[in-house]
Amino acid sequence: MTDIAGAPAPEQHDADLRQAVDDEIVAANQRTYRGSAGVLVATACILYTAFHIFVMNFYPLETWVYRLVHVSGGLALGYIVFATRAMDTGRVSDPRLSMFGGVLAALSGLAVAFAAASITRAILQNDLIVTGAPAGKMVATFGYPLIFGTSAAILASWLCGPGGRNRLCLADAVLALAAITVGTYIIAHAEFLRVRAQVFPHPNDMWAAVAGILLILEMTRRLAGMALVIIVTVFILYAFVGPWLPGELYHGGYAPARFFAFLYTDNGILGPTTAISSTYLILFITFAAFLQASRVGEYFVSLAFAAAGGARGGPAKVAIFGSGLMGMINGTSAGNVVATGSLTIPMMKRVGYRPQTAAAVEAAASSGGQIMPPIMGAGAFIMAEITGIPYTEIAIAALIPAALYFVSIYAMVDFAALRLGMRGLPRSELPELNTLVRRAFLFIPVVILIGALFAGYSVIRAGTYAMVASVVVSWLTPQRMGPRQILFALEIAARMSLQLVAVCAAAGIIVGVISLTGIGSRFASMLLGIAQTNQLLALVFTMCVCVILGMGMPTTAAYAVAASVMAPGLIRVGIDPMVAHFFIFYYAVMSAITPPVALAAYAGAAIARSDPMTTSFESFRIGIAAFVVPFMIYYAPGLLMQGSWVDIVHVSVTALIGVILLASAVQGWLTALLTIPHRVIIFAAGLAMIYGGWSSDILGLGAAVLVAVWQRRAASEAKMVPDAER
Repeated sequence: MTDIAGAPAPEQHDADLRQAVDDEIVAANQRTYRGSAGVLVATACILYTAFHIFVMNFYPLETWVYRLVHVSGGLALGYIVFATRAMDTGRVSDPRLSMFGGVLAALSGLAVAFAAASITRAILQNDLIVTGAPAGKMVATFGYPLIFGTSAAILASWLCGPGGRNRLCLADAVLALAAITVGTYIIAHAEFLRVRAQVFPHPNDMWAAVAGILLILEMTRRLAGMALVIIVTVFILYAFVGPWLPGELYHGGYAPARFFAFLYTDNGILGPTTAISSTYLILFITFAAFLQASRVGEYFVSLAFAAAGGARGGPAKVAIFGSGLMGMINGTSAGNVVATGSLTIPMMKRVGYRPQTAAAVEAAASSGGQIMPPIMGAGAFIMAEITGIPYTEIAIAALIPAALYFVSIYAMVDFAALRLGMRGLPRSELPELNTLVRRAFLFIPVVILIGALFAGYSVIRAGTYAMVASVVVSWLTPQRMGPRQILFALEIAARMSLQLVAVCAAAGIIVGVISLTGIGSRFASMLLGIAQTNQLLALVFTMCVCVILGMGMPTTAAYAVAASVMAPGLIRVGIDPMVAHFFIFYYAVMSAITPPVALAAYAGAAIARSDPMTTSFESFRIGIAAFVVPFMIYYAPGLLMQGSWVDIVHVSVTALIGVILLASAVQGWLTALLTIPHRVIIFAAGLAMIYGGWSSDILGLGAAVLVAVWQRRAASEAKMVPDAER
């Protein structure tokens, strides 16, 4: 169907956009190979994902070997797929720098190839560097060439530029080889490193670890920006400047060989963050890829449009429902913004939302998906593993806080729509709800996942069953998944996971520094000291640390790092473990919409073409409930389903009213436009409702009712005044 100008009619255009939700997102610095090169890269991606699914389900490998293949393979693929910076920008490199970069890349290639040949020869001849081997063994043939080649290749990649979208530059090929070489060395020497890395490492252990850390940080820069790189660098520097720091920050210092070798063990890079990315994250990313390949994402968004698209400010409410559903599964706020925001943001702008508001609503909704049970972007499973609390208890405990957050965002967009006089989309442009309801069987994979988890199956087994179910269900739709579509799902799963592989490995460096220096216990002592003065101050301090540590990280990695630093301290000051971990988890999630580094907001700004910093502040404002809910949980543990049913109902109802009042104050609308004094009163009333006590609830509700009555009375008096007297 077309309009009179020959362009697609609105309903056809919107349908095309909904289909785009399931299309693969190509990043600005992502290469898209063609021909035989494309086949080779696609095959490597398929094998990478298939390796994880096979090992997790059928053939368990030794932990170090599995995690090293995960990290090294992910880095190698990352350097093949992602360039050093955005392409197609029109930026022209200096010919002299490019020539120098080319020469440097060639030299680095020779050095890394020499190191790779050296470790290959040692493995084939069983001439490994055993514990107690001479310090100079293989250093000249492996360690020095590897570190020189890796450093030179990184520099060469910056000088040469990104190259073309369908061509791999020499420097990135060298970096991919370096990643494989580092992984090969550590796998070959794993049994020795378990003992000597923390005591008397060989120099080659250090050089392999340093090269691996450089590769991780460069890949993190390419895929997640500089914020996390800077944070990791600060932690590494802390390990060396500790002897000169005062008070709780002091430590005795560490020899470089011991420090770097320690980081590339299961106490650091191969520790809890990589354990998370190599199991839960890649499992659910693959599940999301299967849903994407079977176009279930399109169904989720279409259902949201049918249910809420006609309401006032409809597209914003669609973003809340659609992005919440998708974000619950895919485990990354920014990635979800790109996937669903490509549809919802233009539609929000179409009905009158400002670009920064449209992007902010999408960012807040996508981030909220990470706190929505039962999957919580894999956060529920990670919290269960860290705390030892059963998954089912965590999923149930998360219900009320997640509901409060999404009700708050819904109220935000509804009040904004009332204030601006917005309307929804015409019903003629929306999908038929009755038709979509008849396709509700597309929820079967998610239902099977949840049912298997509550039935006691392992997370890996439940996720695998859900993937199989998505294939079976697709045969009831026109988008049937055959071998070609299954391979495509495995391919895009690998591409989608690369950012998380790099970021979780980088987060592992932070965990390693924390473990080695004992800074976590020092933070716990600091919290204990603060809490003796005021426990609320200890929570505010924890909030700030969690947001800072979460800058530039996906939710799960941010939570894992923040929990290792702050959770022991909160528990020591007397806070219930579940409350402490939910408190930390929420702020780790909300770091994605917190200025100055708000990855989800920045992703939305790129789509909306709005100012990133303005958008991040707007997303912070819209998602403000998420910054209040953790304090609600602290004051009223009934929100986590703890305590009697009377207490649970009481705190849930009053907290619900409280977040709605906060949204009213932020948007400046209750039953009519609020004046500044009334906004202050409503904001205070919302905070009073949040506290959880009967007296504060009565006070807050009374203040809100008085403002509402005053507005009604003022509106009635205004209607009674004749037009001539106005």
